[in-house]
Amino acid sequence: METQTGDVMNGGAAKAVAIFGAGGHTGRFVVAELKRRGITPVAVVRNKAKLAQERVFGPEIDLREAAIDDAASLNIAFANMAAVINCAGPFLDTAAPVAEAAIRAGAHYLDVTAEQPSAMATFEAFDEAARAAGVLVLPAMGFYGGLGDLMVSAAMDDWVDVDDIRIGIALDSWHPTRGTRITGARNTAQRLVVSNGRLAPLVPAADDLTLNFPEPFGRQAVVALPFSEIPVITRHLRPKELHSFLNRTALSDVRAVDTPTPKAADESGRSPQRLAINAVIRKGRETRRITATGRDIYAFSAPLICEAVVRLLDGRSRGSGAQAPGAVFDAGDFLNALNLRIPDFQMTRN
Repeated sequence: METQTGDVMNGGAAKAVAIFGAGGHTGRFVVAELKRRGITPVAVVRNKAKLAQERVFGPEIDLREAAIDDAASLNIAFANMAAVINCAGPFLDTAAPVAEAAIRAGAHYLDVTAEQPSAMATFEAFDEAARAAGVLVLPAMGFYGGLGDLMVSAAMDDWVDVDDIRIGIALDSWHPTRGTRITGARNTAQRLVVSNGRLAPLVPAADDLTLNFPEPFGRQAVVALPFSEIPVITRHLRPKELHSFLNRTALSDVRAVDTPTPKAADESGRSPQRLAINAVIRKGRETRRITATGRDIYAFSAPLICEAVVRLLDGRSRGSGAQAPGAVFDAGDFLNALNLRIPDFQMTRN
C-alpha cells in the first residue's frame, strides 16, 4: 500500500529502487523525485569514487558501482531492489544487460529510451523471462514513448481498433545533454512508422508540413520524426496508421553542434524549455484529441517514470512481462496524477 507520506510499502518494509546511471542528467532528477515520494533511491553509477568526490548526492544516498560488462557487479547493485530504473544511454548498449540483471534480482525494469530499436529489442527479448519472474519490463517509460502511449490510451478509452494516430511534439528549444548526443551518434537505425497496419520504414514527408499546437507555440513547421512511441504503442494497440512529428525548431537545435547543454532555471534544476504534445486519434469519421503542455523533457521524465514505479509497487498495475504503460496502468488516472504532481503540466481532452 501507499502511506500518507508517500512511502511505498511491501510487507511492512519500505522498498528501495535502484537507478542505473543516477549520476547523469535525467538520473539526478529521478533520484530527487523518488526521495520526494518517500521511496529509497539507490544510486548505481559507473564510477562511485568520482561521484562521491563531486558530492552529487548527499550522504543519505546509497552509492553502488556497477558496469554493463560486469554481470556480478549488477547482481550486487540490484540485490533486494523492488525496481530498477535505467537512465544510462545509449540504451542500445545498456538496456539488455541491465534488464537481465533486474529480472535475475526479481525486480521490475523501466528505462527512458527514445531509441526505437532499443525498445523493440527489450520487448522481444524479455517478455518471457519477465513473466516467469512475475515482474514487469517497461521500456521507454519517459517523455518519448511512455507519455505518448498513455495519452493515446486515455483518449481511445472505449475504442479498440482505430484508423489513424498522429502525434505531434513541439519544443521551444532543445539543448541536448551529452548522453543525447552520444545516443544520437550510436542510433543509426532506420526509423519506423505504421502504414497500412504494419511497421514500415519512414518515408520522408513534404517539407511544408505544419501542425497546430497550444500556446505559446501556435502553428509550427514540423518534420516526420518517430521516436520510441511507435514500438510502445504498437505493443498493445493496432492502428492502421501511426505517425509522429517534431517541430523544426527543436530539430535544428538538437542537430546543431554548438547548441549548449541544458541550464537550470530554478532550484529544482529544470531548464526553461517549454514543451507541447498533441495526439489525434481517428476512427472512421470520429476524431478524439488530447494535448499536454509542460516544461523540460528531461526533468519531465522523472515524475513520469516514478509514478509508474509507485503504481508497480502498490499494486495499481496489471500483469507481467514486457509491456506498454497503456496496457498495464489506468492511463486516464495516471495522467490525472501527473497533472496534480508536475508543475506547469496541463492536459486537455476533446
